[in-house]
Amino acid sequence: MKIKNRITELFGIEYPIIQAGMVWVSGYKLASAVSECGGLGLIGSGSMKPELLREHIQKAKQATTKPFGVNIPLLRGDADELIKVVIEEGVKIVFTSAGHPGKFIDLLKRNEIKVVHVVPSVKYAKKAEEVGCDAVVGEGYEAGGHNGFDEITTFCLIPMLVENLKIPVIAAGGIATGSQIAAAFALGAEGVQIGTRFAATVESSAHENYKQKVVEALDNGTIIGFRKIGLVRMLRNDFANRAVEAEKSGADEIKLKEIWGEKRERLGIFEGNVNEGALEAGQSAGLIHEILPVKLVFEKLIKEFDQTIQTLSNLV
Repeated sequence: MKIKNRITELFGIEYPIIQAGMVWVSGYKLASAVSECGGLGLIGSGSMKPELLREHIQKAKQATTKPFGVNIPLLRGDADELIKVVIEEGVKIVFTSAGHPGKFIDLLKRNEIKVVHVVPSVKYAKKAEEVGCDAVVGEGYEAGGHNGFDEITTFCLIPMLVENLKIPVIAAGGIATGSQIAAAFALGAEGVQIGTRFAATVESSAHENYKQKVVEALDNGTIIGFRKIGLVRMLRNDFANRAVEAEKSGADEIKLKEIWGEKRERLGIFEGNVNEGALEAGQSAGLIHEILPVKLVFEKLIKEFDQTIQTLSNLV
């Protein structure tokens, strides 16, 4: 995988592989391990208070001299405080999600920070480009966690984004193998963002119970719930099944918010309650069969990518 393109140049990385900034998963250990392998690790600030984010950034600096970034969900009430920490700590790469990047883009750019926004559709991608984002992550419906209401799959979304944008596109959603990385490049992507595969690694801060559930998942192992209040893809368990059944029976937004409750993601992903927690994961869980160190995951991805390219070249 000897690739030099706009994404590797933008971030100063060896491989155009980005680890998603996931809640309760992406601490400094995971982010720094990915960066050390030549990819781009992201600290997921979505489950952190500002001072905890500062601690993780400082520890990541000690663990790697290579580039890493921070993912910031913009709908958080303290997003401005998280951004302040990022600026103070000298982080130069920020991935934004769940909101409009235009609110903070000028501040980030003034501090020479590369900004990438996660989008579920062409409409939002164009808005991100217009306000000055350096790239976008096109996240398909296969992805774990909160999804776009238009339910556009990765295979369709990526070429549509490439057709409509001038800035580079990073593919995300359902990617866990090297052959899928090759497929994303065939669609016009210049990088990939991988979540669930990295969530089930030794360095992930997720609970071992959660990681094991990812490994055990089959092709139909995930389900979409809470369509009325924000689509969430998660592993099937008692909580997820109960929520989906309630929605089918006509539960309104108030009832669904009551079912979701508080700290549901922490309960499942971080504390390991695999029955009552929200085990957010993508459809790629069905492709993950073991918990590995990040280094071995990287080696596997690169080997599979190279083999796929070689196989395709032999067909010509």
